[in-house]
Amino acid sequence: MLEMRWHSRAGQGAVTGAKGLADVVSRTGKHVQAFAFYGSAKRGAAMTAYNRVDEKRIINHEKHMSPDYVLIIDPALIHTADFTAHEKTTTKYIITTHLTKEELVASQPKLAGKEVYCLDCMAIAMDTIGRAIPNTPMLGALMKISGMYEIDFFKDSMLSVLSKFPQKIIDANMNAIQRAYDEVK
Repeated sequence: MLEMRWHSRAGQGAVTGAKGLADVVSRTGKHVQAFAFYGSAKRGAAMTAYNRVDEKRIINHEKHMSPDYVLIIDPALIHTADFTAHEKTTTKYIITTHLTKEELVASQPKLAGKEVYCLDCMAIAMDTIGRAIPNTPMLGALMKISGMYEIDFFKDSMLSVLSKFPQKIIDANMNAIQRAYDEVK
C-alpha cells in the first residue's frame, strides 16, 4: 500500500489536492482513500490530509500511517508539526520552500539524512494561478518524484477534476502542475 500525508494550513488546498489525487487514482481501477484531520476548523490552522492507494480494497481507516511520501505545503510547519511521525527509512519528503535543500536541512535537523525534494509551490501557484493555493504544483512534484503516473496522463486526468472551473483556471492549474514537475529538485 502506498501512503501519503499532507501537512498544510487550512485553506491552502491540501484536502482538495488529496481528493483530486484520489479521483485520478480511482479512474485507474485502484482503491484509494482521501481524508483530512483538522485541529481547529479555522482558515490558517495547521491540518493534515491523507491518501492511501492500493491494488486491493483498503480496510484501514485510521489516520495513523507510515507514509511513503510526506508533502509539506507550508514550510513553517517543519518547525511546528511532527512531520516525521511514523516515518519509514524510505519516506520521501516534498517541501514547498524558497530555500535550497541544504539551507532547509540546516534549518531543520530532522531532515538530515532523509530523501528531501524542494520547490517553491507557493511562487509557482502565484505565478500561474494568481493565488497562493499550492496544491496542484505539489501534485506535479509528486508525479515526478513518485513516478506514479506519466505527467501527460496525470494532467489529462486532472482535466475532469478541474472541469467545474473556468478554462482560464484549468489552464493555469495545468501550467502549475507542469512547472512543478519540471522544477522539483
